[in-house]
Amino acid sequence: MEDQEITAGFDLINFSIRSIIDVLSILILVGAIYYPKHKNKDFVFNFVLFNVVNFIICSLLGAAKINVGFAFGLFAMFSIIRYRTIAISIKDMGYFFVSVALGMINALSSINDHNWVLVVCNVVILLLTYGLENLNFLTNENSKDVVYDNVELIKPNLREQLLADLTERIGVNVHKVDIISIDYLKDVALLKVYHYSKQSETVTKTYGDHD
Repeated sequence: MEDQEITAGFDLINFSIRSIIDVLSILILVGAIYYPKHKNKDFVFNFVLFNVVNFIICSLLGAAKINVGFAFGLFAMFSIIRYRTIAISIKDMGYFFVSVALGMINALSSINDHNWVLVVCNVVILLLTYGLENLNFLTNENSKDVVYDNVELIKPNLREQLLADLTERIGVNVHKVDIISIDYLKDVALLKVYHYSKQSETVTKTYGDHD
């Protein structure tokens, strides 16, 4: 009886249409929006794989009439096991979320006779992602950890000279600096310097001879 219910609840034509919508959406997401800017083939592989596998699993769960809460539990499981061995940026995590969410939306939405609504939802998500990816008029405050060898300039009354020296050495307009630690034995200080740029970056650099 259960096998008959699952078979009866599975519409091959509807599944095929949803599959086409999902595959086209994920290919546009990673091929036309993500990869041209980030050039990370490994993440492209993972985004596509997570999307397609999640779509198939959720489609089968929907056909078996399993509680949708279980599908969200599956999403939570994917979030827990995500890339624990490497550092992943917030933006890459956003793409990961969108790729998994697209698979869930395309598999579990209850609009069988109105697939155009599903297409519109996918288009809206893709356009929003593209727009947010290309907000070039916004600036980002980046920070760098710098091992600094001129400890004489870390005095509060010499802050402007410190900022000017860091700007000259690093090559960016440093507008703020935090002193993390000072090693008076080696005459070096660990600083966190801040500057504005169009791109988000996390780099640790060392300036000066402090061997």
